[in-house]
Amino acid sequence: MSAKDEILGRIRSALADSPVTEEVPREYRTSSEMNEEQLIELLVDRLVDYKAGVDVIEAAQIPQFVADKLANASSVVYPQGLDATWLSALDQNVEQRLDAPGNRLSVAELDATSAVVTSSAVSVAESGTIILDGEPDQGRRAISLVPDHHVCIVPVSSIVQLLPEAMPRLSITRPLTWISGPSATSDIELERVEGVHGPRTLDVLMVRGL
Repeated sequence: MSAKDEILGRIRSALADSPVTEEVPREYRTSSEMNEEQLIELLVDRLVDYKAGVDVIEAAQIPQFVADKLANASSVVYPQGLDATWLSALDQNVEQRLDAPGNRLSVAELDATSAVVTSSAVSVAESGTIILDGEPDQGRRAISLVPDHHVCIVPVSSIVQLLPEAMPRLSITRPLTWISGPSATSDIELERVEGVHGPRTLDVLMVRGL
């Protein structure tokens, strides 16, 4: 008998006379009937409540809105799969830094970068949560956590109302980043402190037709 078998055997013996576990009722909602406008309104409401900046725009407006959000930035990092046209209106003085396999920026380089621009995988309107899953247009987790300003593109088509609607769109084997407003904590004396474990500023561009 292996050590593993012995340990598991002891656990089974210890639990032999334990009460039978009752089945957990799972009657929560798994789908919603909200239309597109209702989903947008709910997600905007949640994100604004979390102190995120939010704009609802058309796909053609992305370059200009990204440029406006980064008007005071000196540099920006972006993942390899991001649509390059989204950065095309940036001021020529804003340094654009690509992060990609074989060309990964160090933590120090990311920390010295003003902002990051990424897309997103799916957003949950009810909780105001934006989820990144490491796709090429979102990049690795570090680039969305270290820079002080995150401009996040949220396709309207990726918005759902409920968490059970979002989960089937995600793979639990991927490195997921769940964002509900700018980084903040109220752990100490209930005082809100921003930028503790991520960007102090979150700007969300909610894009129709994307």
